[in-house]
Amino acid sequence: MNPYVLAVLLSSLGLGTTLTFASSHWLLAWMGLEINTLAIAPLMAQHHHPRAVEATTKYFLTQATAAAMILFASTTNAWMTGEWSINNLSNPLASTMFTAALALKIGLAPVHFWMPEVLQGLDLLTGLILSTWQKLAPFALIIQTAQNIDPLLLTLLGVTSTLVGGWGGLNQTQLRKILAYSSIAHMGWMIIVIQYAPQLTLLALGTYIIMTSATFMTLKMSMTTKINTLATTWSKSPVLASTTALVLLSLGGLPPLTGFMPKWMILQELTKQDLPIIATTMALTALISLYFYLRLCYAMTLTISPNTTNSIAPWRAKTTQTTLPLALFITATLGLLPVTPTIMMLST
Repeated sequence: MNPYVLAVLLSSLGLGTTLTFASSHWLLAWMGLEINTLAIAPLMAQHHHPRAVEATTKYFLTQATAAAMILFASTTNAWMTGEWSINNLSNPLASTMFTAALALKIGLAPVHFWMPEVLQGLDLLTGLILSTWQKLAPFALIIQTAQNIDPLLLTLLGVTSTLVGGWGGLNQTQLRKILAYSSIAHMGWMIIVIQYAPQLTLLALGTYIIMTSATFMTLKMSMTTKINTLATTWSKSPVLASTTALVLLSLGGLPPLTGFMPKWMILQELTKQDLPIIATTMALTALISLYFYLRLCYAMTLTISPNTTNSIAPWRAKTTQTTLPLALFITATLGLLPVTPTIMMLST
């Protein structure tokens, strides 16, 4: 892609998200979301592969549907209340419609079906943008309006997403689909606590972005998109294979890694709110997700690939990729748990 075009598209992505962050008016927020969608579409279709074009089409249609629902919900709310302010979402119909639209935007269950299919058709770097940056603007709107949304609806969305994210990833062999289901499960954790402690949602979103960035960059570095090619990673780079196993366990939420921190604090908050059954359900769904992360770790570090590859061995060629961002994200993914007391002090 032409570097000037790439610069325009990436700055448009930044502009769309910033516009939604800064807006207090529904139309401005909607405009930011639309700029975001239109800016990422050419990035998704840049390889002109039929799968990439199909993924772009699916993504555009779902995002356009969600944007139309947001516009309809905000118009209904303005019609009923006479205000376009984001904070004044007092109409129950508009509130429910708006929640459904944003759930579709970020891929929450039960409106998650586009997410694995779209991510599977993209290259790893565009998939990284879709899984991280594209979640920021919708989450800004959800956090602003969480107090006006029905708590039961948010709880149902959260529990369903963690369940679907766990079950859906169990039988997958494609790493991008596994990461899509991982994204759905993490979104569920963020939504479940947003009505009680929005700062914990931001913490969970931040740690999710760090861990997912580390995972995508690692897969890009080792050029793997399927489980059976993971088994050759140890011979390319033993150090990368061992850190990747730890990154995956951090995504699963095992102590003493960074991924344990948001899950621990969210479970603590749910228990404080006298919701032990929901807290227990969330902890059990985390175990389902942990199973497929362990499966990836097993394939990567404890097995030797049974098949011989006919292509040129990728580890013989020098890599031209920059390793500094990968190193920084992996360090953050593995070592941020000790700062938990500081974060707890800041979030109370």
